[in-house]
Amino acid sequence: GSRSAQQGAAGGDGSAGGAVAHTPSAEDFSLSLLDTNLPAEAETELRSFIAKRLTKGALFEGMGNVASVGLSIPEGKVGCYYCRFQQESLLEMATLESDINAPEYVVCFLGGSEKEDTFRLELDKYIQNLKINLDLEQKNLETCVSPYLRSWFEDAICPIQRVVLLFQDKLASLLHAALSYTPVEVKNADERTEKDISRFLAAASLQGLVQEGTMTSLCIAMTEEQHKSMVIDCRGPQPQLHNAGSNRFCEDWMQAFVNGAEGGNPFLFRQILENFKLKAIQDINNLKRFIRQAEMNHYALFKCYLFLKNCGSGDILLKIVKVEHAEMPEARNVVTVLEEFMRE
Repeated sequence: GSRSAQQGAAGGDGSAGGAVAHTPSAEDFSLSLLDTNLPAEAETELRSFIAKRLTKGALFEGMGNVASVGLSIPEGKVGCYYCRFQQESLLEMATLESDINAPEYVVCFLGGSEKEDTFRLELDKYIQNLKINLDLEQKNLETCVSPYLRSWFEDAICPIQRVVLLFQDKLASLLHAALSYTPVEVKNADERTEKDISRFLAAASLQGLVQEGTMTSLCIAMTEEQHKSMVIDCRGPQPQLHNAGSNRFCEDWMQAFVNGAEGGNPFLFRQILENFKLKAIQDINNLKRFIRQAEMNHYALFKCYLFLKNCGSGDILLKIVKVEHAEMPEARNVVTVLEEFMRE
């Protein structure tokens, strides 16, 4: 409580935002404002909300939180993403010389609801980039930091929506590439579009949901296949795809995205994407269960085959389980039989 530090938070897409700096005392946190686009009364309320969180020790460095907060703005109750961090360069100095206190900041982004939680990882990355670029000694607050903070919604929340609107009915092939770990090559695109496509593929893939070894083996297997990478040519108004794959599962989910495009809500697109991945994982787990049963039961083998035929994504699921069961002789035999059935 005796050490002094600065602490800050900054905001948003025109909906709301605030930025603060603090000096903790023994009793409470005194937060001072660094940058905001909130009305004065709402900014004071936000500062009070953040101070309470700080006194409870509820803010971990570099890890964002999302909560609902009531403010004196037309929206009333809004979703608030807030994250505490320290300036990178000064933090390194502080670890070397214990008497130096690295300045601390809190950044707040305010949006329409608590659904910001679906974008928490993206916003954590956004803050990480801010840490690297922040250098208040060089007075770059107005030139670099403020514009960066104000474009958070456009840069961190909207990429999935932009990709859906760009690809439309060709989105099924992008979902198929993400699910099957097919390498994707983007040509003739501007930097933002290339970044958006890359983010969409990362968000739609099952990375972190299937075993890491499986993922690596799948990537190698897909790269070695004849069609190699899918090529996206962004020269025209709508992307042209080469070596693209698709299946009924991805076609169905593409329809969900296209239907959602009418509302134009980026949080809805993210939710659809999470549901898409959840259904893919459920199908993989069901297939694994059937394969375990099929090791001892021919009827279960037939159930496996029917499931693969009807799920709409048999081509991808079979590849995933083939890689996962490569070291298990009985399961591998079942997969080989299923492959023959599917080919026929």
